[in-house]
Amino acid sequence: MRKDGTFIAVEVEDSAAADAAFAQKLTEVCPVDIFAQEPDGSLRIVDGNLDECVLCRLCIDADRDPAHPAVKVLKLYDAGALLV
Repeated sequence: MRKDGTFIAVEVEDSAAADAAFAQKLTEVCPVDIFAQEPDGSLRIVDGNLDECVLCRLCIDADRDPAHPAVKVLKLYDAGALLV
């Protein structure tokens, strides 16, 4: 799943987005509420909050497997550069 704002885009692998525990973790760590959970527990990216991202990396640090990141933040204002 991917959602684009004006300044950033957030990508989350579909299998990770379907994981209710991981979705809850992302929802809890994001200080600007980019992530929420659907009634079935799956992840939802809140369109209206995307450009509130402060590039804190908390969602990236919360990733299930840092060797194979399921969460990517792309800086659209910087030619789509990946936040690392």
